[in-house]
Amino acid sequence: MLLTPFLVGAKVEEGSIEGSRRVYSHDSRNAFPQRASGSKALSLRLRERMKSSKVEDIIEQRLDALKDSLGETWSDRGEFEAFFARFKTSIKLDSGQSRLLPTPSVKARAKIILNSKSSGATTALYTFRAFRQAFVKRGLTGLDSELKHAFIGFVTDSRSTEQLLNKQVKVSDLRHPIEWYPATRARRRTIHLHVGPTNSGKTYHALQRLEQAKTGLYAGPLRLLAHEVYTRMNAKGKPCNLITGEEKRIIEGEKNPMISCTVEMTPLHKDLDVAVIDEIQMIGSWDRGWAWTQALLGVQAREVHLCGEERVVPLIRHLTSLMGESLEIHRYARLNPLTVESMSLKGGLHSLKKGDCVVVFSRAGIHAMKKKIESTTGKRCAVVYGSLPPETRAQQARLFNDPDSGYDILVASDAIGMGLNLSIKRIIFETTRKIAGGCDFENLTTSEIKQIAGRAGRYRTASDDTRDTISAASSRGGEVPSQAGSSVSSRPSIGSVTTLEDIDLRVVRKAMGSEADPIPSAGIFAPVAVTRQFVSYFPPNTPFSFVLRRLHEISRVNSLFHLCELDDQLTIADLIEPIKGLSVTDRVVICRAPVDRTADGFPEMVQALAKCIARRKGGALLEIKEIPLELLNRPVVAEKAYLASLETLHKGLSLYLWLSYRFEGVFPSRPLAFQYKGMVENNIDKILSGMYYEPNIRPTGTRKELEEVIKKVRTEYRGAEKQGTHPEAEIPMLLGNEGTQNFMENMS
Repeated sequence: MLLTPFLVGAKVEEGSIEGSRRVYSHDSRNAFPQRASGSKALSLRLRERMKSSKVEDIIEQRLDALKDSLGETWSDRGEFEAFFARFKTSIKLDSGQSRLLPTPSVKARAKIILNSKSSGATTALYTFRAFRQAFVKRGLTGLDSELKHAFIGFVTDSRSTEQLLNKQVKVSDLRHPIEWYPATRARRRTIHLHVGPTNSGKTYHALQRLEQAKTGLYAGPLRLLAHEVYTRMNAKGKPCNLITGEEKRIIEGEKNPMISCTVEMTPLHKDLDVAVIDEIQMIGSWDRGWAWTQALLGVQAREVHLCGEERVVPLIRHLTSLMGESLEIHRYARLNPLTVESMSLKGGLHSLKKGDCVVVFSRAGIHAMKKKIESTTGKRCAVVYGSLPPETRAQQARLFNDPDSGYDILVASDAIGMGLNLSIKRIIFETTRKIAGGCDFENLTTSEIKQIAGRAGRYRTASDDTRDTISAASSRGGEVPSQAGSSVSSRPSIGSVTTLEDIDLRVVRKAMGSEADPIPSAGIFAPVAVTRQFVSYFPPNTPFSFVLRRLHEISRVNSLFHLCELDDQLTIADLIEPIKGLSVTDRVVICRAPVDRTADGFPEMVQALAKCIARRKGGALLEIKEIPLELLNRPVVAEKAYLASLETLHKGLSLYLWLSYRFEGVFPSRPLAFQYKGMVENNIDKILSGMYYEPNIRPTGTRKELEEVIKKVRTEYRGAEKQGTHPEAEIPMLLGNEGTQNFMENMS
């Protein structure tokens, strides 16, 4: 079938040209116009493929596969056959009618489920449209998951009484999250909202107020920021604890120390004078927004200082009004000028200067750009991207900031948008699009462009303040002078922003002159107590992922809030479903662990750790073979595969540490995990310092260079074919997934 090979693999790999298109020159882009058409064109191609194919046939095939897999575990085969026949009929009846039906609103979902029992159909919750969308977004894996969820829901609803369904609807009423924190509502708080662009001093002024308080906390989005404030407070003689998901540093003997934490770890039971919640605009995130909402609604502080972007102001006004609390808004202007340059780099790299930062949106693209810059200009590059350990990112930032290190240029992802102290003079966007959803592209938002561009030029940061404070204390035998860090530096640096190509410069210029859209709602998750109660309304063997999705589907939510996405939680829930002995609370905790679903070995690591929790033993680090500690026995070599393996090992050790603080009796090897984690970080630093990246085959530069690469690939492919092997994994995606298929078909 024509559609299957395209959509099953409808995922742009990091090493593909679609993922790093701007290394091409303008000429080469014209040579491949389908690449320059962007996410809209790719979406159109997807739609055309779907129109020309019989998706019903694919659904029919996957239903047969689902029947075979589920039928083996069903005790009453006759009952199963009857259920499945009715289920297939309902889908067939629905498929012809639901193509134009919108997805039902949250308010309508409860009625849909109640009506489904009497109608005997899957109704609009499980429409052909939903199956089709799952197939487009996630291929056969997504379709299989959607079909399984629909069938389980069909059976569950058919067996449930109306009274039980009403209980599910009642407990899933999440319209009033303000009331989830009665102790906080019982006290008077003043909310201070500090808003302004990057490098406006908003967080600096909030931290100044925190330093004056007797008790307080800082809650930030990243471990790096929490560690920075922790260091700053202790250097100034203010005892401060560090609390993140993976690490706790507690000062013994202090009655009321300050707290610096990641926002997910914000303590809601402590009586505080001042709380600072940084990057409050992330309250609107569909992934982590719940943590900012929880911190804002629940922290028990007399003064709550929120730092963020102007676009969050309307939402905070509404929330403070709901809470009956006073709001004071402090607005800040950027402390130094930021200009958009009149010209792009015209696709060339020769004009790069010391202090430049080139922003690229894929890991492979970052390493390829590093190699290209170093070979073109002779200047060394530091690199920063999300899958690097935070400690390594900080080390790379230090190398870039040090004028004597020899690292003149930074190549980075949007990870530079927050959390790192960087002496960037100019930001250069390689592209203004990034991969979204695995098989499509999306334009950067106005807010994202401004956040990244704002890193160019800088005033004094909290990190500068910390460093100078430590230096002053050291020079005076531990005495901190009163003026240390008390004022903002009077030496501004002018920042500038441009792009690699002209087409993107227009986008950046428009964004820099526009206001970002207001944030419409705050993210929430159902409290653990609600989830536990909801689970009790289902048969014991109901898959936990189904319960989570059902709760998400029928929950009623105030228009000021939205339910955060469940993708990671559902993946983990399915992985640990077969493991016996896990309580509902265990499953909720494990599902909320910070994981990277794309990392190699991720399923095995999660399952191994979950089995330890179920058994309440066996959690010694050296006994868990799924965490590949043997990598540390290998010689450190500057190879991309070894670097990726170390990054995965670091994620595994971080997950072990995260779980060790929640299941302390199960995972006793925390000190050893910290030791190995440090070794991994050191090895990654060594690799990055010595790596001259050599991707398998990655066309760059002019059309002529492209033709040479294609010739080389064709020769290698034919040679392998004669030997009876096809090195398909080594062939570049010259035109994305569709182009790769056509390219390989034309090899002969």
